[in-house]
Amino acid sequence: MNSPTPASTTPASPYGVIPESAVDTAAINIGNTVRIAIGLTEQQAALIVHDQRTDLNRALTEGYRRSLPQAEFIDFDSVTPEQVLAAFDRYQAGDLVVLIQSTSFRLEAFRVRIELFKRGLKVIEHVHLARMPDTAQGLLYIDALAYDPAYYRGVGHALKARIDQAPYGVVDSGAGEKLVFGSPFETAKLNIGDYSAMQNVGGQYPLGEVFTEAQDLEAVNGRVRIYVFGDTSFRVNHPATPITLIVEKGRVSGTENSTPEFDTVLELIRAHEGEVWLRELGFGMNRAFSRERMVADIGTYERMCGIHLSLGAKHGQYAKPQFRRADTRYHIDVFAITEGVYLGEECVYRDGAWQVSPGQASPAA
Repeated sequence: MNSPTPASTTPASPYGVIPESAVDTAAINIGNTVRIAIGLTEQQAALIVHDQRTDLNRALTEGYRRSLPQAEFIDFDSVTPEQVLAAFDRYQAGDLVVLIQSTSFRLEAFRVRIELFKRGLKVIEHVHLARMPDTAQGLLYIDALAYDPAYYRGVGHALKARIDQAPYGVVDSGAGEKLVFGSPFETAKLNIGDYSAMQNVGGQYPLGEVFTEAQDLEAVNGRVRIYVFGDTSFRVNHPATPITLIVEKGRVSGTENSTPEFDTVLELIRAHEGEVWLRELGFGMNRAFSRERMVADIGTYERMCGIHLSLGAKHGQYAKPQFRRADTRYHIDVFAITEGVYLGEECVYRDGAWQVSPGQASPAA
């Protein structure tokens, strides 16, 4: 009689699909983010509120334990909302609160990040981790937390300088399709881990974006091919064939190679807003994400290195006279195939990377 094959002696990872080596990487990336981007000092305290519903949640929580061993840790699911709010009260301006959420923590009328910012607390939010349940997505998410200050701050500020001075811009999405922003841009906003000129420190992570929109939205015309859009469940939808958007006077007037799912998105916007405006022009900078390296959560993938646009009239950062905030409802991210990006006559993006160097002066400076 043959003996049974012995079971594997390799212990399973306590983080499920996330290997132990990735938790080591998470601890390094978190440590750099907390120290360099957030600027937490040894004199400042930290509170980590987490849940344990997903492997990625548990892996990130362990990463924070290794990086911030003196921090207080609270399992959101093991306490009452009142106990969480009482914990916030124990911290003072300059301290850090980290929220590691499989979905998004709800504390009745308490708007967590906004209220914490009002108290002068630094905030790091990790949200909707349950949308990225497998190994590949978890590893991409952890890679996306890496913080390179020379890249993010250097290239980010260089892009902002060019955006703020550009008389126009062009997104070339190949196959002869170009989207022309025929006006100067609104003052660009930064999400690059540099909070020196900002009232609040922190936000939703991973980071890596510079964004703007045309001062004159009706000056945006042309065609752009998109390879991903955010669907009605806020997840990445990757059609088999890129969809071409036809843009006239800042509005989507037609499509080619559309899908039923994308048609549903357009129909929802038109039902509530009448027409589909194109607003945000986002310059994503996070090199962990690309056309080939995707995660399912659209809010996370928004940082991918390349161009994303928003459909719908909603954009809280820029007021426009034709929109009443109460009437705007939709801000749907779509991601452009990007062969090149031009600000004025300068090509700032090609071959999958930004072509401005840290510290490089703007040609018009």
